[in-house]
Amino acid sequence: MLAVVELLAAASAADGEAPPFSDQTLVDVRAGRAHVVGDERGVAVVRDGELELVVAREARGRGIGSALVAQVLASGDAGDVGDVGDVGGASGAGAPRLAWAHGDHPAARALARRHGWTAVRTLLQLRAPIADDPVDPRVPTGWTLEAFRAGDPEDEAAWLALNAAAFAHHPEQGRMTLDDLRAREAEPWFSGDDLLLLRDDAGELVGSCWLKVEGDLGEFYAVAVRPDQQGRGIGGVLMRAGASRLTGRGLSAAALYVEGDNEPALALYRRSGFAQHAVDVQYAAGPGR
Repeated sequence: MLAVVELLAAASAADGEAPPFSDQTLVDVRAGRAHVVGDERGVAVVRDGELELVVAREARGRGIGSALVAQVLASGDAGDVGDVGDVGGASGAGAPRLAWAHGDHPAARALARRHGWTAVRTLLQLRAPIADDPVDPRVPTGWTLEAFRAGDPEDEAAWLALNAAAFAHHPEQGRMTLDDLRAREAEPWFSGDDLLLLRDDAGELVGSCWLKVEGDLGEFYAVAVRPDQQGRGIGGVLMRAGASRLTGRGLSAAALYVEGDNEPALALYRRSGFAQHAVDVQYAAGPGR
């Protein structure tokens, strides 16, 4: 099950397309918390009422994506639709009410129209060139930037509290648990040195910049500022600190994801040199679904 999901996810990303599954989806698949349908030609994953799917490039145009969508919409439990089988995972997940189209592929738009689904959310991927020389983050006097200590209960608890507060209204990031965090700490790409913690002169955690370096891309995975500190330029400090951390590592570009309607964050990122690269669209099921 996991091998099939990760094989298709990796193959799609290697083709230059947007990764078809979020990191949290892969975490939940590994933990058995997601319902998985498909085979090596195509896979659909349902978790928390959301659908994500991918069809192998060589198998496209054969109706496999349509069959996968029909299957997961028809029932929360697996059942054969055509010759697309059940891979496994959690059962009884219920038909999804939301679906992600990573990369906003025309085939995904056609599937959404066919099933009466409506676009309700846009997630933008931005990219920027990486500076040749380290950037001065301009940390306020008396404040400190330090690396996250993976596995350290104090750092984990402090970061989770900061993340929950900073992303309280974010439907995915703000719900991260200790298990979710530790699952990411176990990922090959994770490095505590790439999770920068910003503390004030009292030693309190006020912000963090989490970088994900994989292949030749350096992603600003999550930039968090404590709500009572927002509007004070701390986001800029964190962005400059992250940019400095990415220099000299042979990377082709920096990347990040941001909600399409988050104007304050978009303004910050544009000031930091980022421009739109790709779009993810979330669809919602229509009435009666």
